[in-house]
Amino acid sequence: MTDLTDLGVAAIRDGFRAGDFSAREVADAFNASVTAGRKLNAFLVETPEHAIEAAEAADRGRATGELRALSGVPLGIKDLFCTAGYQTTAASHILEGFTPTYESTVTAKLFGAGAGMLGKLNMDQFAMGSSNETSAYGHVLSPWRRNDGGNAPLAPGGSSGGSSSAIAARLAPGATGTDTGGSIRQPAAFTGISGIKPTYGRCSRWGVVAFASSLDQAGPMARDVRDCAILLEAMSGFDPKDSTSLDLPVPQWEAGLSSDLKGKRVGIPKEYRVEGMPAEIEALWESGIRFMKDAGAEIVEVSLPHTKYALPTYYIIAPAEASSNLARYDGVRYGVRELPEGASLADMYAATRSAGFGAEVKRRILIGTYVLSAGFYDAYYTKAQKVRALIARDFERAWEACDLLLTPTAPSAAFALGEKVADPLSMYLNDVFTVPASLAGLPAMSVPGGLDATGLPLGLQIIGRPLDEQGVLNAGLAIEERAGFTARAEKWW
Repeated sequence: MTDLTDLGVAAIRDGFRAGDFSAREVADAFNASVTAGRKLNAFLVETPEHAIEAAEAADRGRATGELRALSGVPLGIKDLFCTAGYQTTAASHILEGFTPTYESTVTAKLFGAGAGMLGKLNMDQFAMGSSNETSAYGHVLSPWRRNDGGNAPLAPGGSSGGSSSAIAARLAPGATGTDTGGSIRQPAAFTGISGIKPTYGRCSRWGVVAFASSLDQAGPMARDVRDCAILLEAMSGFDPKDSTSLDLPVPQWEAGLSSDLKGKRVGIPKEYRVEGMPAEIEALWESGIRFMKDAGAEIVEVSLPHTKYALPTYYIIAPAEASSNLARYDGVRYGVRELPEGASLADMYAATRSAGFGAEVKRRILIGTYVLSAGFYDAYYTKAQKVRALIARDFERAWEACDLLLTPTAPSAAFALGEKVADPLSMYLNDVFTVPASLAGLPAMSVPGGLDATGLPLGLQIIGRPLDEQGVLNAGLAIEERAGFTARAEKWW
Protein backbone atom coordinates (compact mmCIF):
# COMPACT_ATOMS: atom_id res chain seq x y z
CA MET A 1 0.00 0.00 0.00
CA THR A 2 1.16 3.58 -0.74
CA ASP A 3 2.65 5.38 2.26
CA LEU A 4 -0.38 7.16 3.63
CA THR A 5 1.63 10.30 4.36
CA ASP A 6 2.25 10.67 0.60
CA LEU A 7 -1.49 11.24 0.09
CA GLY A 8 -3.08 14.67 -0.07
CA VAL A 9 -6.48 15.78 1.19
CA ALA A 10 -8.53 14.56 -1.79
CA ALA A 11 -6.72 11.20 -1.94
CA ILE A 12 -7.22 10.60 1.78
CA ARG A 13 -10.88 11.59 1.65
CA ASP A 14 -11.63 9.44 -1.39
CA GLY A 15 -9.51 6.46 -0.31
CA PHE A 16 -11.13 6.47 3.12
CA ARG A 17 -14.61 6.56 1.61
CA ALA A 18 -13.70 3.71 -0.74
CA GLY A 19 -12.55 1.59 2.19
CA ASP A 20 -8.92 1.46 1.05
CA PHE A 21 -7.80 2.29 4.60
CA SER A 22 -9.27 3.42 7.88
CA ALA A 23 -9.17 6.96 9.21
CA ARG A 24 -7.31 5.62 12.26
CA GLU A 25 -4.55 4.28 10.00
CA VAL A 26 -4.20 7.72 8.43
CA ALA A 27 -4.11 9.48 11.80
CA ASP A 28 -1.52 7.05 13.15
CA ALA A 29 0.67 7.50 10.06
CA PHE A 30 0.66 11.28 10.24
CA ASN A 31 1.09 11.34 14.03
CA ALA A 32 4.19 9.20 13.57
CA SER A 33 5.41 11.54 10.83
CA VAL A 34 4.95 14.57 13.10
CA THR A 35 7.05 12.85 15.76
CA ALA A 36 9.74 11.87 13.25
CA GLY A 37 9.86 15.41 11.85
CA ARG A 38 10.46 17.30 15.09
CA LYS A 39 13.85 18.50 13.87
CA LEU A 40 12.00 20.88 11.52
CA ASN A 41 10.36 22.59 14.52
CA ALA A 42 7.15 22.96 12.50
CA PHE A 43 4.82 22.11 15.40
CA LEU A 44 4.61 24.03 18.67
CA VAL A 45 2.01 21.70 20.18
CA GLU A 46 1.33 18.14 19.05
CA THR A 47 -2.23 16.87 19.45
CA PRO A 48 -2.23 13.18 18.44
CA GLU A 49 -5.25 12.51 20.64
CA HIS A 50 -7.36 15.05 18.70
CA ALA A 51 -6.44 13.43 15.38
CA ILE A 52 -7.18 9.96 16.73
CA GLU A 53 -10.53 10.97 18.25
CA ALA A 54 -11.65 12.51 14.94
CA ALA A 55 -10.41 9.45 13.04
CA GLU A 56 -12.31 7.03 15.25
CA ALA A 57 -15.45 9.14 14.83
CA ALA A 58 -14.91 9.01 11.05
CA ASP A 59 -14.52 5.22 11.10
CA ARG A 60 -17.75 4.88 13.07
CA GLY A 61 -19.46 7.25 10.66
CA ARG A 62 -18.35 5.26 7.64
CA ALA A 63 -19.80 2.12 9.19
CA THR A 64 -23.17 3.84 9.58
CA GLY A 65 -23.07 5.81 6.32
CA GLU A 66 -22.62 9.16 8.08
CA LEU A 67 -19.74 10.74 6.21
CA ARG A 68 -18.75 14.39 6.38
CA ALA A 69 -16.77 16.50 3.91
CA LEU A 70 -13.40 15.99 5.64
CA SER A 71 -13.98 12.67 7.39
CA GLY A 72 -10.65 10.88 7.77
CA VAL A 73 -8.49 13.95 7.01
CA PRO A 74 -6.04 15.20 9.68
CA LEU A 75 -4.74 18.78 9.42
CA GLY A 76 -2.18 21.10 10.94
CA ILE A 77 -3.51 24.33 12.45
CA LYS A 78 -1.46 27.54 12.44
CA ASP A 79 -0.95 28.74 16.01
CA LEU A 80 -2.82 31.96 15.23
CA PHE A 81 -6.17 30.13 15.40
CA CYS A 82 -7.67 29.76 18.86
CA THR A 83 -8.38 26.11 19.64
CA ALA A 84 -10.50 25.22 22.65
CA GLY A 85 -8.46 23.39 25.27
CA TYR A 86 -5.15 23.71 23.42
CA GLN A 87 -2.49 26.36 23.96
CA THR A 88 -2.54 29.21 21.45
CA THR A 89 0.44 31.57 21.56
CA ALA A 90 0.78 33.21 18.12
CA ALA A 91 4.41 32.03 18.59
CA SER A 92 4.96 34.75 21.22
CA HIS A 93 6.11 34.49 24.83
CA ILE A 94 3.49 37.04 25.83
CA LEU A 95 0.74 34.44 25.23
CA GLU A 96 2.65 31.49 26.68
CA GLY A 97 0.27 29.31 28.65
CA PHE A 98 -2.88 30.84 27.13
CA THR A 99 -5.44 28.08 26.56
CA PRO A 100 -8.64 29.34 24.90
CA THR A 101 -12.02 28.12 26.15
CA TYR A 102 -13.48 28.77 22.70
CA GLU A 103 -12.88 27.65 19.11
CA SER A 104 -12.14 29.95 16.18
CA THR A 105 -14.85 29.90 13.55
CA VAL A 106 -12.52 28.49 10.90
CA THR A 107 -11.29 25.58 13.02
CA ALA A 108 -14.84 24.92 14.25
CA LYS A 109 -15.91 24.60 10.61
CA LEU A 110 -13.03 22.26 9.77
CA PHE A 111 -13.59 20.07 12.82
CA GLY A 112 -17.34 20.12 12.18
CA ALA A 113 -16.58 18.80 8.69
CA GLY A 114 -14.80 15.83 10.27
CA ALA A 115 -11.15 16.92 10.20
CA GLY A 116 -8.78 16.08 13.05
CA MET A 117 -5.95 18.24 14.35
CA LEU A 118 -2.36 16.98 14.30
CA GLY A 119 -1.11 19.99 16.24
CA LYS A 120 -0.53 23.74 16.35
CA LEU A 121 1.98 24.98 13.79
CA ASN A 122 4.90 27.31 14.40
CA MET A 123 4.89 30.72 12.72
CA ASP A 124 6.44 34.17 12.78
CA GLN A 125 5.49 35.88 16.04
CA PHE A 126 2.02 37.47 15.70
CA ALA A 127 2.31 36.70 11.95
CA MET A 128 5.01 39.38 11.57
CA GLY A 129 7.76 38.05 9.35
CA SER A 130 8.65 36.48 6.02
CA SER A 131 11.04 33.73 7.10
CA ASN A 132 9.69 32.16 10.31
CA GLU A 133 12.69 33.54 12.21
CA THR A 134 10.69 35.76 14.58
CA SER A 135 8.99 32.92 16.49
CA ALA A 136 9.72 32.96 20.22
CA TYR A 137 10.01 29.16 20.05
CA GLY A 138 12.78 28.82 17.49
CA HIS A 139 13.14 28.87 13.72
CA VAL A 140 11.17 26.53 11.50
CA LEU A 141 13.42 24.74 9.03
CA SER A 142 12.44 24.18 5.42
CA PRO A 143 12.68 20.50 4.41
CA TRP A 144 14.37 21.68 1.18
CA ARG A 145 18.11 21.97 0.64
CA ARG A 146 20.05 23.44 -2.28
CA ASN A 147 21.59 20.86 -4.62
CA ASP A 148 24.75 22.89 -5.26
CA GLY A 149 26.61 21.52 -2.26
CA GLY A 150 25.49 24.30 0.07
CA ASN A 151 23.95 22.86 3.20
CA ALA A 152 22.71 26.05 4.85
CA PRO A 153 19.28 25.61 6.46
CA LEU A 154 16.64 27.44 4.43
CA ALA A 155 13.70 29.59 5.45
CA PRO A 156 10.27 28.01 4.84
CA GLY A 157 8.79 31.47 4.27
CA GLY A 158 6.52 33.32 6.63
CA SER A 159 4.53 33.93 8.52
CA SER A 160 2.91 30.53 7.81
CA GLY A 161 6.28 28.76 7.76
CA GLY A 162 5.26 25.94 10.06
CA SER A 163 2.32 25.19 7.77
CA SER A 164 4.42 25.19 4.60
CA SER A 165 7.22 23.12 6.10
CA ALA A 166 4.83 20.52 7.55
CA ILE A 167 3.03 20.02 4.25
CA ALA A 168 6.21 19.90 2.14
CA ALA A 169 7.77 17.39 4.56
CA ARG A 170 4.65 15.15 4.56
CA LEU A 171 3.95 15.83 8.25
CA ALA A 172 0.42 16.96 7.31
CA PRO A 173 -1.66 16.71 4.12
CA GLY A 174 -2.95 20.27 4.54
CA ALA A 175 -3.01 23.14 6.99
CA THR A 176 -4.55 26.47 7.79
CA GLY A 177 -2.62 29.64 7.10
CA THR A 178 -3.26 33.35 7.36
CA ASP A 179 -2.28 35.98 4.84
CA THR A 180 -1.87 39.66 5.71
CA GLY A 181 0.63 40.69 3.03
CA GLY A 182 1.59 37.33 1.50
CA SER A 183 1.93 34.95 4.46
CA ILE A 184 0.18 32.06 2.69
CA ARG A 185 1.49 32.64 -0.82
CA GLN A 186 5.19 33.34 -0.17
CA PRO A 187 5.80 30.28 2.08
CA ALA A 188 3.85 28.13 -0.40
CA ALA A 189 6.21 29.32 -3.15
CA PHE A 190 9.30 28.68 -1.01
CA THR A 191 8.35 25.06 -0.28
CA GLY A 192 6.74 23.87 -3.51
CA ILE A 193 3.14 23.66 -2.33
CA SER A 194 -0.09 25.54 -3.15
CA GLY A 195 -1.89 28.12 -1.05
CA ILE A 196 -4.76 30.54 -1.60
CA LYS A 197 -5.73 33.78 0.10
CA PRO A 198 -9.45 34.20 -0.61
CA THR A 199 -11.32 37.48 -1.00
CA TYR A 200 -11.20 39.50 2.23
CA GLY A 201 -14.22 38.42 4.27
CA ARG A 202 -14.65 34.93 2.79
CA CYS A 203 -13.26 33.29 5.95
CA SER A 204 -14.18 34.52 9.40
CA ARG A 205 -11.48 36.25 11.45
CA TRP A 206 -13.28 35.47 14.71
CA GLY A 207 -10.97 33.58 17.05
CA VAL A 208 -7.88 34.36 14.94
CA VAL A 209 -5.25 36.38 16.82
CA ALA A 210 -5.27 39.77 15.07
CA PHE A 211 -2.29 41.42 13.37
CA ALA A 212 -3.79 43.96 10.92
CA SER A 213 -7.56 43.64 10.92
CA SER A 214 -8.27 45.20 7.52
CA LEU A 215 -5.77 42.84 5.85
CA ASP A 216 -5.76 39.52 7.78
CA GLN A 217 -7.47 36.66 5.96
CA ALA A 218 -7.42 32.93 6.65
CA GLY A 219 -6.88 30.44 3.85
CA PRO A 220 -5.76 26.87 3.13
CA MET A 221 -2.34 25.49 2.23
CA ALA A 222 -1.99 22.03 0.70
CA ARG A 223 -0.17 19.84 -1.83
CA ASP A 224 -2.20 20.94 -4.85
CA VAL A 225 -5.01 23.12 -6.16
CA ARG A 226 -7.80 20.58 -5.66
CA ASP A 227 -6.86 20.11 -2.01
CA CYS A 228 -6.93 23.89 -1.51
CA ALA A 229 -10.40 24.06 -3.09
CA ILE A 230 -11.68 21.32 -0.76
CA LEU A 231 -10.31 23.00 2.35
CA LEU A 232 -11.44 26.48 1.33
CA GLU A 233 -15.02 25.23 0.92
CA ALA A 234 -14.94 23.88 4.46
CA MET A 235 -13.35 27.04 5.94
CA SER A 236 -15.52 29.68 4.27
CA GLY A 237 -18.93 31.09 5.11
CA PHE A 238 -20.73 33.95 6.84
CA ASP A 239 -20.09 34.50 10.52
CA PRO A 240 -22.22 37.05 12.43
CA LYS A 241 -19.43 37.27 15.04
CA ASP A 242 -17.14 38.91 12.45
CA SER A 243 -18.33 42.32 11.23
CA THR A 244 -16.21 41.98 8.07
CA SER A 245 -17.57 38.53 7.15
CA LEU A 246 -19.31 38.35 3.77
CA ASP A 247 -22.92 37.16 3.92
CA LEU A 248 -22.73 35.09 0.77
CA PRO A 249 -23.24 31.41 -0.08
CA VAL A 250 -20.09 29.28 -0.34
CA PRO A 251 -19.51 28.15 -3.95
CA GLN A 252 -18.66 24.54 -4.79
CA TRP A 253 -15.13 25.31 -5.82
CA GLU A 254 -13.95 21.71 -6.13
CA ALA A 255 -16.85 20.74 -8.41
CA GLY A 256 -16.20 23.83 -10.53
CA LEU A 257 -12.52 23.10 -11.17
CA SER A 258 -11.53 23.29 -14.84
CA SER A 259 -8.18 24.00 -16.45
CA ASP A 260 -9.80 25.16 -19.68
CA LEU A 261 -9.19 28.93 -19.84
CA LYS A 262 -10.71 29.54 -23.29
CA GLY A 263 -12.30 32.98 -23.34
CA LYS A 264 -10.28 34.20 -20.35
CA ARG A 265 -7.94 37.17 -20.58
CA VAL A 266 -4.86 36.99 -18.37
CA GLY A 267 -3.17 40.29 -17.60
CA ILE A 268 0.58 40.76 -17.19
CA PRO A 269 1.16 43.89 -15.07
CA LYS A 270 4.16 45.70 -16.52
CA GLU A 271 5.01 47.32 -13.16
CA TYR A 272 5.77 43.89 -11.67
CA ARG A 273 8.90 43.65 -13.82
CA VAL A 274 10.93 45.19 -11.03
CA GLU A 275 14.49 46.37 -11.47
CA GLY A 276 17.07 43.72 -10.65
CA MET A 277 14.63 40.81 -10.81
CA PRO A 278 16.62 37.56 -11.20
CA ALA A 279 16.68 36.02 -14.67
CA GLU A 280 15.23 32.80 -13.23
CA ILE A 281 12.13 34.65 -12.04
CA GLU A 282 11.75 36.28 -15.45
CA ALA A 283 12.05 32.84 -17.08
CA LEU A 284 9.49 31.38 -14.66
CA TRP A 285 7.07 34.16 -15.52
CA GLU A 286 7.52 33.52 -19.24
CA SER A 287 6.79 29.83 -18.61
CA GLY A 288 3.61 30.81 -16.80
CA ILE A 289 2.55 32.92 -19.78
CA ARG A 290 3.09 29.92 -22.06
CA PHE A 291 1.02 27.76 -19.69
CA MET A 292 -1.83 30.28 -19.81
CA LYS A 293 -1.75 30.43 -23.62
CA ASP A 294 -1.71 26.65 -23.85
CA ALA A 295 -4.79 26.53 -21.61
CA GLY A 296 -6.60 28.79 -24.08
CA ALA A 297 -6.22 32.16 -22.42
CA GLU A 298 -5.49 35.44 -24.18
CA ILE A 299 -2.51 37.34 -22.75
CA VAL A 300 -2.78 41.12 -22.40
CA GLU A 301 -0.46 43.68 -20.84
CA VAL A 302 -2.02 45.83 -18.14
CA SER A 303 -0.84 48.68 -15.96
CA LEU A 304 -1.06 48.99 -12.18
CA PRO A 305 0.67 52.36 -11.86
CA HIS A 306 0.56 52.64 -8.08
CA THR A 307 2.25 49.26 -7.51
CA LYS A 308 5.52 50.97 -6.56
CA TYR A 309 3.78 52.50 -3.55
CA ALA A 310 2.27 49.23 -2.31
CA LEU A 311 5.07 48.16 0.05
CA PRO A 312 5.46 51.50 1.84
CA THR A 313 1.67 51.78 2.07
CA TYR A 314 1.43 48.31 3.58
CA TYR A 315 4.23 48.97 6.06
CA ILE A 316 2.36 52.02 7.35
CA ILE A 317 -1.15 50.56 7.53
CA ALA A 318 -0.24 47.08 8.88
CA PRO A 319 1.97 48.33 11.77
CA ALA A 320 -0.62 51.01 12.61
CA GLU A 321 -3.32 48.37 12.99
CA ALA A 322 -0.90 46.08 14.84
CA SER A 323 -0.06 48.78 17.39
CA SER A 324 -3.77 49.07 18.15
CA ASN A 325 -4.48 45.31 18.18
CA LEU A 326 -1.49 44.42 20.34
CA ALA A 327 -2.32 46.99 23.02
CA ARG A 328 -4.51 44.33 24.66
CA TYR A 329 -1.48 42.26 25.66
CA ASP A 330 -0.66 43.83 29.01
CA GLY A 331 -0.20 40.95 31.47
CA VAL A 332 -3.47 41.66 33.27
CA ARG A 333 -5.99 39.18 31.91
CA TYR A 334 -4.07 36.34 30.27
CA GLY A 335 -0.63 35.23 29.16
CA VAL A 336 2.70 36.11 30.74
CA ARG A 337 2.96 38.74 33.48
CA GLU A 338 6.24 40.36 34.50
CA LEU A 339 5.96 42.03 37.90
CA PRO A 340 9.22 43.56 39.14
CA GLU A 341 9.43 44.09 42.89
CA GLY A 342 7.73 47.32 43.91
CA ALA A 343 6.41 47.86 40.37
CA SER A 344 3.46 50.11 39.62
CA LEU A 345 0.76 49.13 37.12
CA ALA A 346 2.57 51.08 34.39
CA ASP A 347 5.84 49.35 35.31
CA MET A 348 4.12 45.97 35.04
CA TYR A 349 2.75 46.85 31.60
CA ALA A 350 6.18 47.95 30.40
CA ALA A 351 8.02 44.95 31.84
CA THR A 352 5.48 42.47 30.47
CA ARG A 353 5.50 43.89 26.97
CA SER A 354 9.28 44.25 26.93
CA ALA A 355 9.81 40.62 27.94
CA GLY A 356 6.87 39.17 26.02
CA PHE A 357 7.23 40.72 22.58
CA GLY A 358 10.07 39.91 20.19
CA ALA A 359 12.22 42.43 18.34
CA GLU A 360 10.21 42.43 15.08
CA VAL A 361 6.91 42.84 16.93
CA LYS A 362 8.35 45.74 18.92
CA ARG A 363 9.66 47.32 15.72
CA ARG A 364 6.23 47.23 14.11
CA ILE A 365 4.45 48.48 17.23
CA LEU A 366 6.84 51.43 17.35
CA ILE A 367 6.34 52.20 13.66
CA GLY A 368 2.58 51.90 14.00
CA THR A 369 2.38 54.04 17.10
CA TYR A 370 4.54 56.68 15.41
CA VAL A 371 2.39 56.94 12.25
CA LEU A 372 -0.77 57.21 14.39
CA SER A 373 0.64 59.84 16.71
CA ALA A 374 -0.44 63.48 16.80
CA GLY A 375 1.25 65.45 14.06
CA PHE A 376 2.03 62.40 11.94
CA TYR A 377 -1.41 60.77 11.51
CA ASP A 378 -2.32 62.81 8.43
CA ALA A 379 1.19 62.84 7.03
CA TYR A 380 1.53 59.04 7.08
CA TYR A 381 -1.57 57.02 7.99
CA THR A 382 -4.20 59.13 6.20
CA LYS A 383 -1.99 59.41 3.13
CA ALA A 384 -1.37 55.64 3.12
CA GLN A 385 -5.11 54.99 3.18
CA LYS A 386 -5.55 57.28 0.18
CA VAL A 387 -2.82 55.46 -1.71
CA ARG A 388 -4.45 52.14 -0.78
CA ALA A 389 -7.63 53.37 -2.46
CA LEU A 390 -5.61 54.23 -5.58
CA ILE A 391 -4.05 50.76 -5.62
CA ALA A 392 -7.52 49.19 -5.40
CA ARG A 393 -8.68 51.46 -8.24
CA ASP A 394 -5.76 50.29 -10.39
CA PHE A 395 -7.06 46.73 -10.08
CA GLU A 396 -10.62 47.80 -10.88
CA ARG A 397 -9.40 49.42 -14.09
CA ALA A 398 -7.30 46.37 -14.95
CA TRP A 399 -10.41 44.16 -14.75
CA GLU A 400 -11.81 46.11 -17.70
CA ALA A 401 -9.05 44.56 -19.83
CA CYS A 402 -8.56 41.14 -18.19
CA ASP A 403 -10.13 38.50 -15.94
CA LEU A 404 -7.02 37.38 -14.03
CA LEU A 405 -3.47 38.53 -13.41
CA LEU A 406 -0.33 36.39 -13.55
CA THR A 407 2.86 37.32 -11.68
CA PRO A 408 5.71 35.63 -9.84
CA THR A 409 4.88 34.96 -6.18
CA ALA A 410 8.22 36.00 -4.70
CA PRO A 411 11.32 37.73 -6.09
CA SER A 412 13.56 34.75 -5.35
CA ALA A 413 13.64 31.16 -4.18
CA ALA A 414 14.02 30.41 -0.46
CA PHE A 415 16.96 32.14 1.18
CA ALA A 416 19.10 30.82 4.01
CA LEU A 417 18.08 31.37 7.62
CA GLY A 418 19.95 34.38 8.98
CA GLU A 419 20.61 35.76 5.50
CA LYS A 420 18.20 38.69 5.75
CA VAL A 421 17.29 38.93 9.42
CA ALA A 422 19.67 41.85 10.05
CA ASP A 423 18.18 43.85 7.18
CA PRO A 424 14.43 44.41 7.74
CA LEU A 425 13.99 46.32 4.45
CA SER A 426 15.47 43.43 2.45
CA MET A 427 13.15 41.06 4.30
CA TYR A 428 10.11 43.26 3.62
CA LEU A 429 10.88 43.19 -0.12
CA ASN A 430 9.89 39.52 -0.14
CA ASP A 431 6.29 40.75 -0.18
CA VAL A 432 6.70 42.99 -3.22
CA PHE A 433 4.48 40.84 -5.48
CA THR A 434 1.94 39.73 -2.87
CA VAL A 435 1.12 42.93 -0.96
CA PRO A 436 -0.89 44.75 -3.68
CA ALA A 437 -3.60 42.04 -3.80
CA SER A 438 -3.79 42.11 0.00
CA LEU A 439 -4.30 45.88 0.09
CA ALA A 440 -7.13 45.49 -2.44
CA GLY A 441 -8.67 42.47 -0.63
CA LEU A 442 -8.46 40.28 -3.75
CA PRO A 443 -8.24 36.49 -4.01
CA ALA A 444 -4.74 35.33 -4.93
CA MET A 445 -2.98 31.99 -5.09
CA SER A 446 0.53 30.59 -5.41
CA VAL A 447 1.17 27.40 -7.36
CA PRO A 448 4.57 25.73 -7.95
CA GLY A 449 5.89 26.65 -11.38
CA GLY A 450 9.34 25.11 -11.46
CA LEU A 451 12.77 24.92 -9.83
CA ASP A 452 15.69 27.34 -9.74
CA ALA A 453 19.26 26.40 -10.69
CA THR A 454 19.89 25.00 -7.19
CA GLY A 455 16.79 22.80 -7.24
CA LEU A 456 14.58 25.02 -5.05
CA PRO A 457 10.87 25.62 -5.80
CA LEU A 458 9.59 28.78 -7.45
CA GLY A 459 5.96 29.88 -7.36
CA LEU A 460 3.61 31.59 -9.80
CA GLN A 461 0.85 33.84 -8.47
CA ILE A 462 -2.65 34.26 -9.88
CA ILE A 463 -4.72 37.26 -8.75
CA GLY A 464 -8.45 37.39 -9.41
CA ARG A 465 -11.41 39.73 -9.28
CA PRO A 466 -13.24 40.07 -5.95
CA LEU A 467 -15.08 36.82 -5.12
CA ASP A 468 -13.64 34.99 -8.15
CA GLU A 469 -11.86 32.26 -6.23
CA GLN A 470 -13.10 29.85 -8.91
CA GLY A 471 -11.24 31.69 -11.64
CA VAL A 472 -8.08 31.80 -9.51
CA LEU A 473 -8.29 28.09 -8.69
CA ASN A 474 -8.93 27.18 -12.34
CA ALA A 475 -5.91 29.17 -13.52
CA GLY A 476 -3.88 27.55 -10.75
CA LEU A 477 -5.00 24.14 -11.98
CA ALA A 478 -3.96 25.05 -15.53
CA ILE A 479 -0.48 25.94 -14.29
CA GLU A 480 -0.29 22.83 -12.13
CA GLU A 481 -1.14 20.51 -15.02
CA ARG A 482 1.33 22.13 -17.40
CA ALA A 483 4.20 22.73 -15.01
CA GLY A 484 4.11 19.06 -13.98
CA PHE A 485 5.77 19.92 -10.69
CA THR A 486 6.55 16.64 -8.91
CA ALA A 487 9.76 17.56 -7.12
CA ARG A 488 9.87 17.03 -3.37
CA ALA A 489 12.38 17.64 -0.64
CA GLU A 490 14.84 14.82 -0.07
CA LYS A 491 14.39 13.59 3.49
CA TRP A 492 17.28 14.61 5.76
CA TRP A 493 15.49 15.37 9.02
